[in-house]
Amino acid sequence: MKRVLLVISLIVILFPHTGAAQSGQKERADKKYEAFAYIDAIKTYERLAEKGYKSADMFQKLGNAYFFNSDYENAAKWYAQLFSMKKDAEPEYYYRYAQSLKSLQQYDKSDELMKQFAAKSAADSRAKLFMNNQNYRDKIEANSGRFTIADAGVNSEYSDYGSAIFNNQLIFASARDTGGVFKRKHKWTNESFTNLYVAAIDSGSVGEVTKFARGISSKFHESTPAFSKDGKTMYFTRNNYNDGKKGKNSQKITLLKVYKSTLQGDGRDQKWSDAVALPFNSDNYSVAHPALSDDGKVLYFASDMPGTLGKSDIFKVSINEDGSFGKPENLGSNVNTPGRETFPFIAGDELYFATDGHPGLGGLDIFMSTDNAGTFTVPENIGAPANSPQDDFAFIIDPQSREGFLTSNRPGGAGNDDIYKFSETRKLTCDQLLSGTVTDENTKEIIVGAKITLSDEQFRVIGETVSDERGYYTIAVNCGNTYYVKAEKTDYNTSEQKVNIPVENGETKQNLELARSKTKVAVGDDLAITLKLNPIYFDRDKSFIRSDAEIELEKILDVLLQNPAMTIDVRSHTDSRQTHKYNERLSDDRAKATMTWLIQKGIDAGRLTGKGYGETRLLNNCADNVDCTEEQHQLNRRSEFIITSLGRTE
Repeated sequence: MKRVLLVISLIVILFPHTGAAQSGQKERADKKYEAFAYIDAIKTYERLAEKGYKSADMFQKLGNAYFFNSDYENAAKWYAQLFSMKKDAEPEYYYRYAQSLKSLQQYDKSDELMKQFAAKSAADSRAKLFMNNQNYRDKIEANSGRFTIADAGVNSEYSDYGSAIFNNQLIFASARDTGGVFKRKHKWTNESFTNLYVAAIDSGSVGEVTKFARGISSKFHESTPAFSKDGKTMYFTRNNYNDGKKGKNSQKITLLKVYKSTLQGDGRDQKWSDAVALPFNSDNYSVAHPALSDDGKVLYFASDMPGTLGKSDIFKVSINEDGSFGKPENLGSNVNTPGRETFPFIAGDELYFATDGHPGLGGLDIFMSTDNAGTFTVPENIGAPANSPQDDFAFIIDPQSREGFLTSNRPGGAGNDDIYKFSETRKLTCDQLLSGTVTDENTKEIIVGAKITLSDEQFRVIGETVSDERGYYTIAVNCGNTYYVKAEKTDYNTSEQKVNIPVENGETKQNLELARSKTKVAVGDDLAITLKLNPIYFDRDKSFIRSDAEIELEKILDVLLQNPAMTIDVRSHTDSRQTHKYNERLSDDRAKATMTWLIQKGIDAGRLTGKGYGETRLLNNCADNVDCTEEQHQLNRRSEFIITSLGRTE
């Protein structure tokens, strides 16, 4: 990918030369590497490798050169050589090697490297994202198949990327040179510097490509324009160059800035004003790829300014009524990662951006996040074919027609980067609601004002609400995800349910029942039901109390100790298997064993009565010679603890 990505200008800072020279030839290659002459350095390093020279430092540089040139096949080749020599490579190289393998669709091997990366860098949010989303391919598959894509009709053999719509025209950046005899080429890409070009759009087709706003063009890069709705203001990316002056950082590198221009004059006399750098630009970091909110009051952009979480992040800044700007704000860790987040675009409440930090198909993938009252939701990969194993970025879409353009360096294009037009056939957000009614478990009465908490699969709280006057609650959720929904209310025990949301539009129902923490009981009630006792099991043909039964009997014991006037009748039942006489004797022994256990724990024998009823009180029709399942028979094998007195006038 040979385009103006803001991180490209930082490669020397991020990857300084660290190895000792293997030879004079390698020293010369290193100097080319550090001077941004990557194409030349690659060939020099490769010739060394062909001669049999092996160096972890050299393989690292070769891998990096191809990785940052978005040639992931060759990056994977040289990273493999690096790992064959250096088993304890720095964690970042596990990540880069994994990303390169994704672009070759070697996903299993890539995932294994990501697990090793996570083991070495557990605190890295990219590692956390992978470990928490190891089924990411399933999610991408569910989001795929929503676009029809075709060549936009404006591509050349050079890099064409970063489009915008202005007055029914497609504006984009291109490295084609339609100028005179003298062509200035960028040393890193060996292509001309990019300028802005324009082509009319008519019924989905594009017309002839010409240069856009020649007064905006400089001898360095211009790209990624964004226009206000009235068409009178344009923001765009340019190298740090204005009024014939080139700005550099402390390493003598010219970074990127966002500039503003206004359309002046009328009719044919209209022209764009001289570009003005925005006040939050700096010589010491890059600001690039502007995008405007629908109301024109917020500008989004990519930058590595102080406060960046990774190599580049998405930021936003308010545009005041007087045209001044607020303080840039990082969009936070839901959106940004230690990787690259870049090329933002806003469509209503949807934020689209490109990233290699979130789990994807390879290279840069396009993700979408929704603005939820000022906080952006966890992004979702928009799926194939919008995304591919290569770099996919610069996504723009019309919120009404759901048509737009994206850029990719996937195979089959005309040049290095190409612009594709698309039509979205199904929205990513499939409008799912989780709803239900909260009721009392016993009385079935509605519960008003219960607190409802929604958590994701890692039990991270992502939403809260309360049940209304009908006991009803509703929360917006994402399709295809798994959640835990919890209900809480004073004087009730908390209840939590796991909910799987289908991948389709609609509403998922999950009613919630709460049991009172203090239950009112009366004579005739069964404590086994009130306390929700698990079945009290006895070994086959035995009547002694097992350890698992003791846990349940401890609950009965606690109630009797807290209510010293309460008396109960212990009733033991069997299923119909075995003879009637045998079942009656066995159940009677079990009732007596239960009473003996309670007496040994301090309960006065006078408070207890008991009897075994064998198979005489079946709860279903599973009598002798009736074919029933084990579950049906289990309903009849039960213990009851019936309250016979509360110690006062009943």
